[in-house]
Amino acid sequence: MDEEYDVIVLGTGLTECILSGLLSVDGKKVLHMDRNDYYGGNCASLNLQQAWTHFEGPDSGEPYESLGKVRSYNIDLVPKFLMANGKLVKILLHTRVTRYLEFKSVDGSFVLKKNKIHKVPATETEALGSKLMGLFEKGRFRDFLVYVVEFDINDESTYKGVEPYGPTADMLKKYKLEKSTMDFVGHALALYRDETWLEKPCFETIERVKLYHESLAQHGKSPYLYPLYGLGDLPQAFARLSAIYGGTYMLNKPIEGFETDGTGRIVGVISEGQTARCRAVIADPSYFEDKVEQVGQIIRCICIIDHPIDGTSNAESCQIILPQNQIGRGNDIYLSCVSFAHHVAPAGKYIVMISTTVETGDPRSEIQPGLNLLGNVLHSFYSVQPLYTPRNNPNSDGVFISNSYDPTTHFESIAEDVIRIYKEYTGLDDVSHILVPAPNDDPAGADEQ
Repeated sequence: MDEEYDVIVLGTGLTECILSGLLSVDGKKVLHMDRNDYYGGNCASLNLQQAWTHFEGPDSGEPYESLGKVRSYNIDLVPKFLMANGKLVKILLHTRVTRYLEFKSVDGSFVLKKNKIHKVPATETEALGSKLMGLFEKGRFRDFLVYVVEFDINDESTYKGVEPYGPTADMLKKYKLEKSTMDFVGHALALYRDETWLEKPCFETIERVKLYHESLAQHGKSPYLYPLYGLGDLPQAFARLSAIYGGTYMLNKPIEGFETDGTGRIVGVISEGQTARCRAVIADPSYFEDKVEQVGQIIRCICIIDHPIDGTSNAESCQIILPQNQIGRGNDIYLSCVSFAHHVAPAGKYIVMISTTVETGDPRSEIQPGLNLLGNVLHSFYSVQPLYTPRNNPNSDGVFISNSYDPTTHFESIAEDVIRIYKEYTGLDDVSHILVPAPNDDPAGADEQ
């Protein structure tokens, strides 16, 4: 490892792999290393035996053969869906990584109201027949959606008396939406995680609802997409892109330390007695525990069931959001369900992930409202993981650290983290070029030779 690299990337989580691919396409000399012997990090997809060992330990004696063929499972450690018109899909299109992947639309998005699951309307007909709202409330909600669709932050004529930088709560008062409808708008459409959304500038909420509406228009069933065979192929696809553009990958490489210059800036990564020189390091939080702070915990429960979730019209895949106000919590609970339809489980089996931010000393009890929706569960895997955010100054130490993955069931926060680090590393304020499809003559769109 005598060469010097523009950047060394540590960890093969999705955030790190996307950045490795983008920077390689930009012409940067990239070395990508991971202490694990597999791609994906916390975004890996495991077969049943691997998942059993990961969660239950290598000495667990409980048999799992009754759950079906081991290799028929691709169990995501952190399951998430892609917004069809979201930032991650735009990055996929820009880099042409879609050529390595096949996606299937998710059957539906649902929300809990008064202990019942309701489908988030995907069409005007569904909206008229939905029991989420009463007849008069549907009219008010329709007027609100028309306003959202027509709103343009650059055109004051579309403001219609609403101050775009004022709190969202003021905008909602104008449309006299009921509290339960506001829960639905904020948590199932705008996908906010807590009640602070009512204090945020209303244009941000409008843009989030517009993203949901535009993504829904792409496929009709729901705004979400999910790759066949699980999320594990996403990091590998970006790793492949990086390799095509000269990136070097080294798995199963223990990181033994770092070399710094006189100012404390990292200029080398030490592994197995050798030092790889670099100008900067990009890493997941686990590689720099002294440069991150814990801001919470996430509990996740992966459940294997043999039936669709009741109330979802036998959906083979879906998202269910339990808004905090509906379950007496400070944070939403998220459920994502995938199945044999996405080639991640044997025929007739469904994999459900339940996740939320930990609020008490008894995390398992906090996801019980989600478990109550599932009926009989064949097996469950539990994990409680810390939520880290960087606290260092990358301009001083040359280390750019990603955030831990949040409990949401979509990738928008991960895409935003990619953009944050990309801006910090490159110094570019405008990164719109990575959010639009590349022209046909763009080398990022070239087929592998």
